[in-house]
Amino acid sequence: MELSPNVTVLDHPLIQHKISMLRDKNTGTNEFRSLVSEIAMLMGFEALRDLPTKDIDVETPLETCKTPVIAGKKLAIVPILRAGLGMVDGILRLVPTAKVGHIGLYRDPETHEPHEYYCKLPAPIEQRTILVVDPMLATGGSGSDAIKLIKEHGGVKIKFMCIIAAPEGVKKLSEDHPDVQIYVGHLDRELNKDAYICPGLGDAGDRIFGTK
Repeated sequence: MELSPNVTVLDHPLIQHKISMLRDKNTGTNEFRSLVSEIAMLMGFEALRDLPTKDIDVETPLETCKTPVIAGKKLAIVPILRAGLGMVDGILRLVPTAKVGHIGLYRDPETHEPHEYYCKLPAPIEQRTILVVDPMLATGGSGSDAIKLIKEHGGVKIKFMCIIAAPEGVKKLSEDHPDVQIYVGHLDRELNKDAYICPGLGDAGDRIFGTK
C-alpha cells in the first residue's frame, strides 16, 4: 500500500517489540495496559517533535543562559472513548501539563458506523496542538468523525495517533483529513468481515479494561 504524505508508520524496534507483546493472546490485562501506555509514550515522542518552543533565561550553577521550552497554549490530548483512555497516561508522562479532552463514539454492531455520544474539549481548542489517540484504526470511521467534531469546535492543528491500523482505515482517514498528520505503530494486513483488524490484537478496549 502506498501511503499518503500525511501518514507516518513508526517502525522503531522498541515500538515493534512492544506491539508484538500486545498481540499475544496470553498477555494479561495488567501487562497489556502497561504496554499500551509505553507504546503511546514512545510514539508521542515522535509525533510531538514539531511542538513550538521559545527561549527563556535559566540560571545554571555556572551562568545564565537562554534555553528552549514549549511555547503557546498547552497540548490537548483527546482520546476516543473508551480504548483511547489507555494511551493518555503515556503521553502525559512526556507532557504533564497537557490538557485532556474526551470524545465518545460507539460503533453500530450491524453497520459498523460510528455514533457520537460525548464530546468535551479543553478551551481555547483553536489555539492548541491536538493529539487524538485511539489504539486501533479499523474502518477509519470513528477517527474521521472525531476529527470532524474537533474541527467543528474550532480545532485546527490536529494529529492522530494509533498503535495498529488497517489499510482501509488509513486510506479513509488520510483522504477525509489530508491536513491531519497520522502516526501509526504498525500497518496490518486487512479488515475481516466483522471490521476487526487482522492479524490485529482483538478488542483493545476489552483487553485494556479486562471486560468481554
